[in-house]
Amino acid sequence: MSRRTLRTVRRWTAAAVMGALLAGCGSTAAETGGERAGDVGARTDVTVEPITAARSVTDAKGVTVATRAAPRRVVCLVALCDDMLAELGMTPAATNSELLAHPKFLGKEKAAKIPVVPGGFLAPEAEAILSYEPDLVIGLEDTHGKLAPALKGATVFWPVQPDSWEDSVGYLRNLAALTGRTAQGEAAEKAFRAKLAGAESARSDKTALVIFGSDENFGVATPGNDVAAGLFPGIAHYPWKSRGVDGTYGMEEILAADVDVLFVETLSFGGPSGDELSGKLAENPLWSRIPAVRNGDVHEVDPEVWAKGRGTRSLGIVLDEATAALR
Repeated sequence: MSRRTLRTVRRWTAAAVMGALLAGCGSTAAETGGERAGDVGARTDVTVEPITAARSVTDAKGVTVATRAAPRRVVCLVALCDDMLAELGMTPAATNSELLAHPKFLGKEKAAKIPVVPGGFLAPEAEAILSYEPDLVIGLEDTHGKLAPALKGATVFWPVQPDSWEDSVGYLRNLAALTGRTAQGEAAEKAFRAKLAGAESARSDKTALVIFGSDENFGVATPGNDVAAGLFPGIAHYPWKSRGVDGTYGMEEILAADVDVLFVETLSFGGPSGDELSGKLAENPLWSRIPAVRNGDVHEVDPEVWAKGRGTRSLGIVLDEATAALR
């Protein structure tokens, strides 16, 4: 898969536009981050403000969503939607995500009973979406925004675009208000905030790295471009910063950072899963020199949760798995 295609698909699936390639040298290792102490911020506030039921909400991106009644039939075009519904004790009328098959959501058997939207993540069919008679359709703004005209007048379309866990919490609160499931929303937010604060209070001094990729290329997940990666500066040394759409991290820089724990998301882009990315990278002689590889601290993680979930339940799973590996 080409460098351009890898970057584009990762942006679609995980709101991460910054790629890092196996080949080539980037900037000096010193540019990957500053002092470890500089990564430590204030511990997350565990206070949860009450949520009030509402027929209209305005999200953090300035998008106003209004429904005539509390939505009961919701079609999910992005996994964040499935995550939020699960936290609120609901299931989607239809989805194009595989997130709900995870054992900490519905599990494979129950998830298989939910209709799948034809067209997949990239090109869901508007006519099929409307056939599920949704009260609300939630999609990713930069991928599904083009559907808005086809859905207008027939249902309510909500384009979301989370860049951080705070955005994800905000969307959860908004949906809890619209659905009237305020107690469930408050409980989910409280549980996530408590888990994040606990992980921050036991912050590891180890250097972590999250990479994603397919059969040819890999990229580095960075805060601001990847919601899950945004958790890491608070729980470990995570020196990786976005370099923009065309920025790259060379393998030499990764070697110089002395990575202690490595998390790998193998992305199949809707095709056969094939081999794990970590196994393919093992063919490169530089790979074996990374401390995490030498010490057996390379962890293949579920990309449905780590890359695509982006909601409080998914991020809670990320925290559980990351903190266990970082001990």
